[in-house]
Amino acid sequence: MTLDEVSRDVALKPMQGKVVAVTGAASGIGREIARVFAQAGAAVATLDINDAALGSLAAEYGCRPYRCDVTDAASVKRVLELAADELGGLDILVSNAGSAQQGAIGDLPMEELRRSFELNFFGHQNACQAAIQIFRRQGRGGAILFNISNQSVNPGKDFGPYGIPKAATLALMKQYAVDHGREGIRANGINAGRIRSGLMTEQMIVERASARGMTPHEYMAGNLLGVEVTASDIANAFLHLAQMDKVNAAVLTVDGGVMATSLR
Repeated sequence: MTLDEVSRDVALKPMQGKVVAVTGAASGIGREIARVFAQAGAAVATLDINDAALGSLAAEYGCRPYRCDVTDAASVKRVLELAADELGGLDILVSNAGSAQQGAIGDLPMEELRRSFELNFFGHQNACQAAIQIFRRQGRGGAILFNISNQSVNPGKDFGPYGIPKAATLALMKQYAVDHGREGIRANGINAGRIRSGLMTEQMIVERASARGMTPHEYMAGNLLGVEVTASDIANAFLHLAQMDKVNAAVLTVDGGVMATSLR
């Protein structure tokens, strides 16, 4: 292979030789993340509780499917260890699994808030702790990429059950960067905007638009560019962030530009 061919291959397959685990990979943003990393040359372990959707990902993109409930710390540890053993290690964890609960925070049953925290905060912690152990054993560092949300910095009306644990996850990302950066382990996150997905259904879009006094179109394209952001946009942002070897404790906001969510 010539030098030009090597350079072209690196440009087309920047994740060649890397092992990436994606939680919540069966649908929506997670599925797009798995697709983008697989097409960039990575060996991708997809973690979810939806066996049929995991099978579809395996058939389409060659991802390795693993049934896993991220709210079960023992399950996450077992699955990530198995994936690392079968795929030859672990280089990147994309901690993506989540769900979007709604309700006025003063009226919300406590068990509903706890349930949201189990997935939208502790699910990240469970996956990250398991990944840290693998990274340390390998001795070559690693990267954790969090799918956070711009709700973490811009709370929406009646969206506290989702936004509050996401704000905690933003702090969690920074804590991993602080505590483990010297081990060569980077922690970064993406604050995604409004994305049509299994998490944000058409019904939810109508409800959220109504809560903000907007039409569904105005709600989805309510940014400085006046365009709707897609799951593919978020997945591509994760791919680029994964390649930034000297970026740590960073949040990349991908929402078309909304001043209320801007950290810049």
